[in-house]
Amino acid sequence: QVQLVESGGGLVQAGGSLRLSCAASGRTFSSRAMGWFRQAPGKEREFVAAINWTGGRTVYADSAKGRFTISRDNAKNTVYLQMNSLKPEDTGVYYCAARDLSYVSTSNYDYWGQGTQVTVSS
Repeated sequence: QVQLVESGGGLVQAGGSLRLSCAASGRTFSSRAMGWFRQAPGKEREFVAAINWTGGRTVYADSAKGRFTISRDNAKNTVYLQMNSLKPEDTGVYYCAARDLSYVSTSNYDYWGQGTQVTVSS
């Protein structure tokens, strides 16, 4: 079992930055691919970014490319999402997710955190 706890959300003006963190429990973190997803009000949850077990491979949604960076620190059992040049359409609840597999994917995640709210004002 893996428990994930997100932090770092908040209210920011358009053009600003936020860094989300996701702390994972358990000794298997370093063998898992990790991802970030988000859900805007009235919309389905969507993929944002993912990273493989080593951190050597990352994948981004088109909406995140060039603005967001996913990274991980296996020594700290933590994955990060650095978000720059934020836009009002980035507003939503951001979820951290973990896979039972090590390779990166945009779907099929096995464990989810409770989410952290990100609000970008115009």
